[in-house]
Amino acid sequence: MAIMGRVHPLFRYTMKPVFPALICGCLLLLVLPVAASPVLTTVSFTPNPPLVAGGPQEVVASFAIPSGTTFPREHELQLQTGLENPAWVIQVVVDGHDSARQTASGSAAFINGMLLSYSANRDVRFTVTVTGTVPRGATSAVTVLDMVEIGNTNAVVPKSQVVITQPVAGVLVVPEVSSLPTRTHQVVPTATPVAQSPGFAFAFAILGGSIAGIFRLRRW
Repeated sequence: MAIMGRVHPLFRYTMKPVFPALICGCLLLLVLPVAASPVLTTVSFTPNPPLVAGGPQEVVASFAIPSGTTFPREHELQLQTGLENPAWVIQVVVDGHDSARQTASGSAAFINGMLLSYSANRDVRFTVTVTGTVPRGATSAVTVLDMVEIGNTNAVVPKSQVVITQPVAGVLVVPEVSSLPTRTHQVVPTATPVAQSPGFAFAFAILGGSIAGIFRLRRW
């Protein structure tokens, strides 16, 4: 005759195959760092807004990876601007020290996720500097910087877009330089008198005196 003991309901639940998988999933959530998109911290403009159509413009935008999170290595950031003839300088700073630095030209630039992927306890920031010319035909506003995070499926990560726009007021006026005819003044050289030697004048006086004496002798 078998003796059947009572089994606690929780123990009977832990014996099911789904329970170990649930425990492993919770442990993975505790171990794996949380991914997050960069956030804009500061932005500056040179010259100060509003923008001037046809004029030069520089934009410096600083971003940070939120504390306690990390940027996925397989993701990347896409940067775009509405400025003409833009040039990019991207500087990554880790724990207050300069890390990766890259440059680019054209309307778009990209930041590889490997340059931003560090452990969650690291302070990761980066600065984007873009310089270019405000389109001369701009009349209302120009998007100077548009940043999105691209996932490993080439899809935009939701809520990752950061857009910076500025209004345009006026058109750059370049002062005209009047071209007046140039008058050429002819310089006439002044004749310099030739100084006669005192010895030559004295000899000429003696010769004149001698000739006069000869004429007097003949008359006598």
